[in-house]
Amino acid sequence: MLRGGWQRFSSSDWGWRSAVGVLSFLISCPLWADFSRVGQLQDKGFAVSAEARLLNADAAPLASIEPMSQLSPASVTKAYLAAAALERFGPQHRFTSQLVSSGRVQDGVLRGDLIFEGGGDPGLTTEDIWRLVQRLQQTGVRQVEGALVVNQWRFGPVDCITTDRCDALTRVANAYSAPLSSAGVNFGSWCANVAPASVPGNPARISLCDGQSLGTTIDNRVVTKPDNSGTEISAERITNADGDIFRLSGQISTNARARDVYRGAGDAAEVTAEVVLGMLRQAGISVRDGWRITSIRPPSDAQRLAAVDSKPLQELLLRIMNYSNNYMADVLALNLVEPPQVQLREAGLALERYAESLPGHGPLTLYSGSGLTTENRTSAHGINVMLTEMFHESALFPSFIAAFQSPANGVMRFIRRGSDTFQHNVMLKTGTLNQPFAVRAAAGYFRTAQGRWGVFSVLVNGNASTPYLNWSQVLDPLTKDLEAMILAN
Repeated sequence: MLRGGWQRFSSSDWGWRSAVGVLSFLISCPLWADFSRVGQLQDKGFAVSAEARLLNADAAPLASIEPMSQLSPASVTKAYLAAAALERFGPQHRFTSQLVSSGRVQDGVLRGDLIFEGGGDPGLTTEDIWRLVQRLQQTGVRQVEGALVVNQWRFGPVDCITTDRCDALTRVANAYSAPLSSAGVNFGSWCANVAPASVPGNPARISLCDGQSLGTTIDNRVVTKPDNSGTEISAERITNADGDIFRLSGQISTNARARDVYRGAGDAAEVTAEVVLGMLRQAGISVRDGWRITSIRPPSDAQRLAAVDSKPLQELLLRIMNYSNNYMADVLALNLVEPPQVQLREAGLALERYAESLPGHGPLTLYSGSGLTTENRTSAHGINVMLTEMFHESALFPSFIAAFQSPANGVMRFIRRGSDTFQHNVMLKTGTLNQPFAVRAAAGYFRTAQGRWGVFSVLVNGNASTPYLNWSQVLDPLTKDLEAMILAN
């Protein structure tokens, strides 16, 4: 089989043995260099839009199925987001979160409110907050005669527009449906650490990852079982009039390792308020009046006391794309719109305007940058136009393609399938939705046997009457179709 990944292949590179191997493959297997295998999903009632083409000037498609058909791309939407964000901000852009105040600092006392101004950092973590508080401490502040004000003026509060996120306002059993905020920390989620008790039969030891003084209640229903009994933990966050409750149930073995469990919070800004206040206390800085949240821009006379920058955009994109982080993606998309009071549909329109600038793209409808919204629509041809455009952006392409996954080495294990040819010569982004209909999508780049670059996009959508669609039903034929195109070119 063909090996060598992203190296340029020629007959001299392979040597005689490799050439014989490819020839044997051509002789022993019927080689259809098209989407005939993926296309069989149409016979089962699924809608398919697919296209593959080489990146030669005016190259005709290698293969296609309804390439202009408008279908849901699910998380392949994030490829549009990555392209638009790199085009807008550049790979080294950083988002700044800061502590500001209109009050004066006198003898270690800040006489006024301490304002945490969220900078729209999609990847803000507790570590960043601790660094920010340490920088405040270095200015000599030891006491705040006022409140900690978490300010999310850049986005607003952001309205939920998906069933998942709207339901998550009161109850959620995942982290990806976390509410959005320009002042959110830890991806808008609570984190609990679960460890076994030393004696079977006792409740597990559960603590909040960022300190026990945070404003959520732990409802511990996890029981410690004897060694090697297995660990099964379910968790949900419930919000009522008293605030957030983190309910965990199941079992953990006495010899099991501790593990962290994340669930979306009821309000991302409230998590930030609790984390910042807890960090201030640990740093010996007292706050007289607790915390509150606002969406009003800080006063014009507010002065910066401390600041912390995000990771560079190219590093944020690695997490957004590799882990398909919906919270990070939608926060980044909101940054594409001029503040204040930004909503997801406006972010989607910003992405649409980016696509409109690409000659030949065709229609595009995006309600979010994450793909979590099922109303998103594009075509395989449109995606390939965007991928081709980024290929020719010499200063941006290295950061862009680095965010795609190699099947052989990517973090998502379910893409590690097919031949070595597929695993080592393809870089892709996948998209998955199960409700209200099944979506399996994949798009990215490939290198052929002769070292040519190509792009491909495959969108498969079900409907209310189609059966459940698992990834093997899409990836298994796709790996064979792409392998044939790679070897034939």
